[in-house]
Amino acid sequence: MEISKAGSYPFRAEPFHCDFDSRLFLGHLGNYMLNAAEYHSNDRGFGVTYLYPRHLTWVLSRLAIEVNEMPACFTPFHIETWVESAMRYFTNRNFVISGDEDGRPFAYGRSVWAMIDTDTRQPVDILKIRDGLLLSYIDKEKACPIAKSSRVTMTPDAPEVRAIDTNYSDVDLNGHINSIKYIEHIVDLWDVAWYKEHRIQRFEIAYVAESHQGDRLHFFREQTPEGEYCVRIMRETLGEEGLTEVVRSKVKFV
Repeated sequence: MEISKAGSYPFRAEPFHCDFDSRLFLGHLGNYMLNAAEYHSNDRGFGVTYLYPRHLTWVLSRLAIEVNEMPACFTPFHIETWVESAMRYFTNRNFVISGDEDGRPFAYGRSVWAMIDTDTRQPVDILKIRDGLLLSYIDKEKACPIAKSSRVTMTPDAPEVRAIDTNYSDVDLNGHINSIKYIEHIVDLWDVAWYKEHRIQRFEIAYVAESHQGDRLHFFREQTPEGEYCVRIMRETLGEEGLTEVVRSKVKFV
């Protein structure tokens, strides 16, 4: 049976995934998006079910989410996802998050993924997997109306605003700090009082290097002239000198 290039998957804003305002947390929306990506790739033969026994896996390189309105508690919605393009070492995947009742878009997303060998942690040629199967599911015609991720630039003088330890629950099946955990740590740099007056309109994150359980993460933040906030996360690893950059992010509030 022929399968479509795009896939659409049902979710619901569960009450324990929502904030003080009964709106879905950004981190949980990110988790749902990553789940949709995995459902889509598994259904088409290039997901973790196929890759993991072969010591391969997908890793998220960049993610941009633009939010019109976060789904309210108990709201059912669908996440549609598709692959926009693929190169040797990276593939671009898009998302639209839509309400079930009226189909209005809650949010859009753009992401960049790489494939790595789980033993060597080195990149793998995506186009060689199953004779380039992924190429047959690329949809260049389907539109995603938000801008691609931009370059996050910060000055060397950006102040450190927080430092945290990493623990068991931060680590995912790939053995490194979970990509969504970084998002949760970043949005936690602002408190409830701030979120009572502001909401996230656009969130961008770029994953520069891996960090692991036991590393200490240092967060640096500065505001741009355009009113956005840029965040750099640096890794402090026992036995290594200095700090290593692992994540850069940009947050726009309204």
